[in-house]
Amino acid sequence: MKDLRSRLAQYQEPQRVKDLGVYPYFRAIESEQDTEVTMNGKKILMFGSNSYLGLTNHPKIKEASIEAIRKYGTGCAGSPFLNGTLDIHVELEEKLAKFVGKEKAIVYSTGFHTNIGVIPTIVGRGDHIIGDELNHASIVEGRRLSFASYHKYKHNDMSSLESVLQKLPYESIKLIVLDGVFSMEGDVADLPSVIKLSEKYNASVYVDEAHSLGVFGEGGRGICNHFGLTDKVDLIMGTFSKSLATIGGFIATDAETINYLKHHSRSYIFSASISPAATASVIAALDVIKQEPERLKNLWEITNYSLSAFRSLGFEIGPTETPIIPLYIRDMDKTFIITQ
Repeated sequence: MKDLRSRLAQYQEPQRVKDLGVYPYFRAIESEQDTEVTMNGKKILMFGSNSYLGLTNHPKIKEASIEAIRKYGTGCAGSPFLNGTLDIHVELEEKLAKFVGKEKAIVYSTGFHTNIGVIPTIVGRGDHIIGDELNHASIVEGRRLSFASYHKYKHNDMSSLESVLQKLPYESIKLIVLDGVFSMEGDVADLPSVIKLSEKYNASVYVDEAHSLGVFGEGGRGICNHFGLTDKVDLIMGTFSKSLATIGGFIATDAETINYLKHHSRSYIFSASISPAATASVIAALDVIKQEPERLKNLWEITNYSLSAFRSLGFEIGPTETPIIPLYIRDMDKTFIITQ
C-alpha cells in the first residue's frame, strides 16, 4: 500500500461507530425534504433541515424549476464569465440586490464558493481579516486562501474584537467577517456593536446571512435589515440552500466591488453557473416569501414554542435565540445513540 493510502487508512473512527450500530451520517432520505421524511421505508420527523420556511416543496417553486428546464435545459455548460450567464441569472441578481438593500449582487454556485471566492479576492497581502472564532467553515477557508493577516476574536465578545482592532494600523485595510446567525450555536451576532467598532477603527464589515436570510428582518431580509444597519454593512453574503429552497450563493454590495469581483474572483470565473432550475427556484422563492408572510410568522411561533419547551424540560441549549436549537449532550457516543 502506498504511503498516502496507508496513512489515510489509519482513520477508523467511522468504522468503530458503525460497528456499534449508531453511525448517524449519510443516511439516505427516500422522500421530499419536509417536516416528515422517509428513511428505510419508515416515516420519521425531520429536526435537522435548514428549510426554514418550508419552501422546498412549494408548488410555485417546483413549477418554476420545471419550466426553466424546459426553456434552458439542465445546465449552463460554462461559467458566468463566458457562456454561462442567462437572462434569468441577471434577473435573479437584480432581485437579490433589491431584496437585501444593496446596489448590485452576483451569484455563485454555492454559499461555500461565495465565501472562498470573495474573501481572498478583496483582501490580500498587507491587509487584515478579523473574524469571530466560531465563524462558519466556509469563512475559515476563505480567509485561509487569502494572503491577508488573520486575527481572531472571542465569540461575540466586543471587548476582544476591540482589543484586536486597537493593535492594527488605522489606515490599513481591515475586514471584519462574521456570521449574522451562528450556524451551530444559534445565537445572533452583536452587529450594532461590531458596526460601532468598525467605524471607530476604520474597518469594513462582511456579514454572512446564510442562517438569517428568510428568518430575520422585514420580510426575511436578514440580520442587517433586522438591526437597521444594511447601509453600514459593506458586504452581505447569502445562500440559497436554507430559506430559498435550492442551492447557490450570492454576494451583495456596491457596484464597484461587484465589478472587481466579476473580473477577479476565481470561484466565480472558473466555476459553472448555477443551473436554470436552481435560478428559477430562487426567483420564485423570493416572490413566495413576499406573497406569503405567514410563513415567517409561523417559523417564529414554532421557534419560540420549541425554545421554551426545551428549556422547561431541562435541556441544555445554550444562548440560542433562533430556529437553530443545539441540544448539548457532551458525550459523542451518547449523542450518536440519541440520533438513532
